Amino acid sequence: VQLVESGGGLVRAGGSLRLSCASSGRTFSSYFMGWFRQAPGKEREFVAAISKSGGSTWSTDSVKGRFTISRDNAKNTVDLQMNSLKPEDTAVYYCAAAAAGSKLLLPQEYDYWGQGTQVTVSS
Repeated sequence: VQLVESGGGLVRAGGSLRLSCASSGRTFSSYFMGWFRQAPGKEREFVAAISKSGGSTWSTDSVKGRFTISRDNAKNTVDLQMNSLKPEDTAVYYCAAAAAGSKLLLPQEYDYWGQGTQVTVSS
């Protein structure tokens, strides 16, 4: 499984960005999908995840009400809509795929990773 993120960039605080992650292969719907982020000098942290069917989503408290994860299994994509962005959202954002797992909050639960896309929010 290869994952390629796109959609990052520079935005002012309060603005919006939509990240997209495209997956190769024909087994996309067999994977839970997640978004993580990593700011300079910090550990990679969980942002949001979505079930294989897209019927369930969950996210970290700091992005609830602002970020929305979604997937299109016909197009093999998973998106992260980010609204009301804050400077503290600045990080490299990664999408990841997990064949199985429990809460899927930890990086080590995921099997495949994209290369990341930079999101910078200016104040």
